[in-house]
Amino acid sequence: MLDTSREQTPAPTEEPRGCLFALSQPPLMIFLSVIGLLLLMASVHDLFLL
Repeated sequence: MLDTSREQTPAPTEEPRGCLFALSQPPLMIFLSVIGLLLLMASVHDLFLL
């Protein structure tokens, strides 16, 4: 039979993942690097070539 008693709740096995875990993912960092590079190129173009 299944034990359906709710006397003790099991402790969570995993800690909640926060922002640092999300930033450690390679696809997100590649995306943010591309966006940063585009912003940098646009600012350099505006400052020195216009």
